[in-house]
Amino acid sequence: MSADRPRFVLDTVVPVSAALFSASTPRRAVTVARMQGDLLLSTALFRELRDVFSRPKIDRNVPVEARIEFLLELERTSLFVPIRETVQACRDPKDDRVLEVAVNGRAACIVSGDDDLLVLHPFRGILILSPAAFVERVGLLPSPQ
Repeated sequence: MSADRPRFVLDTVVPVSAALFSASTPRRAVTVARMQGDLLLSTALFRELRDVFSRPKIDRNVPVEARIEFLLELERTSLFVPIRETVQACRDPKDDRVLEVAVNGRAACIVSGDDDLLVLHPFRGILILSPAAFVERVGLLPSPQ
């Protein structure tokens, strides 16, 4: 992780979909984000991910060991951003925490399938792209050395 790499924020549904569906566009988006830059998280966003991963619906689709491994890898490879500036801009206030991570962490892009976030593209100069658009746009960049 370095200061010259682009920084990306994944909306909660992206890593959840990536864990559920290994051949999915969200999985490719997570892979591209890790290869091309640094992932940003906040404590609140990580807590939300843990909560979603503990839901019974997920139990039926992803073994608990795989979920734990996925979350530990995400926690280990992400930069945790302290939230100093709060944001109240999204029509769904729960999504403001994604914007807060992006703003406070100086993200280049938010990856989301959520229309409540996508309609804000760009937000304060931060791109907000669907997983497919992110893979198409960022996945073509050469890997940083």
